[in-house]
Amino acid sequence: MKKVTVELHTPYTCLIECGSLAHAGSLARKYVAEDGMAVVITSATVRKHWGAAVEASLRQAGLQYHVLEMRDGERYKTLATVEDLAERMLALGGDRTTTVIALGGGVVGDVAGFVAAVYMRGIDVLQLPTTLVAMIDSAIGGKTGVNLKNGKNLVGAFHQPRAVLIDPLALNTLPEREYRSGLSEAIKYGIIRSRELYAMLERRRHDVRRRDPQCLEAMIAECVRMKAEVVAADERESDLRRILNFGHTFGHALESATEYRRFLHGEAVAWGMIAACRLAVRLHRIGGEEARGISENILELTQPLPSIAVEAEQVFQHMASDKKARAGVLHFVLPREIGQVEMVRGVPENTVRETWQEIIQYSREHGTA
Repeated sequence: MKKVTVELHTPYTCLIECGSLAHAGSLARKYVAEDGMAVVITSATVRKHWGAAVEASLRQAGLQYHVLEMRDGERYKTLATVEDLAERMLALGGDRTTTVIALGGGVVGDVAGFVAAVYMRGIDVLQLPTTLVAMIDSAIGGKTGVNLKNGKNLVGAFHQPRAVLIDPLALNTLPEREYRSGLSEAIKYGIIRSRELYAMLERRRHDVRRRDPQCLEAMIAECVRMKAEVVAADERESDLRRILNFGHTFGHALESATEYRRFLHGEAVAWGMIAACRLAVRLHRIGGEEARGISENILELTQPLPSIAVEAEQVFQHMASDKKARAGVLHFVLPREIGQVEMVRGVPENTVRETWQEIIQYSREHGTA
């Protein structure tokens, strides 16, 4: 078992071990009050794969629990879903001693975490991520929230979990497309902070693609370690933590412009990272050869990616309403070299539009219809 501690005012531990979902009850027992209950929030698909094992472990631990299913997918990451879950929790007798257990991917984790943040002004939550994006990114750091029509995660709260339990074997049940999508977040960590991780992903590309358990456990632990360091240094994203948004300014806008129907989150982020590399070249932040090499590695890990069938102007409109904009000015995380990025503001709008137009054409050459 690998352990990574997120060193905040109230520290918590991320546990990474193959097969650990079958022992989730022993972890939950430490955090659920003696007279309290647990409410597992999950999706029907995740419950089909992992519900029996998790529920059996909760029973074995002697816990009172209920399971609430929600519809999965970015389209259902809304305030209406939060209200529905809160009403159902209340009907079950949920009170301030209730602990939420988020069992699922990024959407489930973000929504369940937000429910915990606002239900009776805040109750405990445990994160049990089952997708790669959730394991190495969204389940750690306490960012919870839902989408509005014009942008992602525009309503939310910082609400740290009491613990995170990561079982790499859960990735075996992911469809190939969703797994590849999650690899974009892994390569993101290498680009922004670790030449060693970037080199490992490049060197062991085939092991990563075939989901070798030992390789996955090492990769996930390294990503979690980096996420924990950044969160501990900047819990509420005022400075350093913003480097984790590499690829997300373009990516979130692409998701919003296509109404979350064409791209998985990681696919949009992959195109967003490639766009950020192209923008960095235009602004003379990175050499063209190194930027091309990064783009090719992103494609190698995540392809095939859907091509971009939306006009640059539509994407730019959604970009302008992104929560990462400050005083109407967009901020971009751009690479200087592998392992180092910088925040850049005040980029001319024409440069952004030209970059995005270039990426649309590039996607037609390297993406799928």
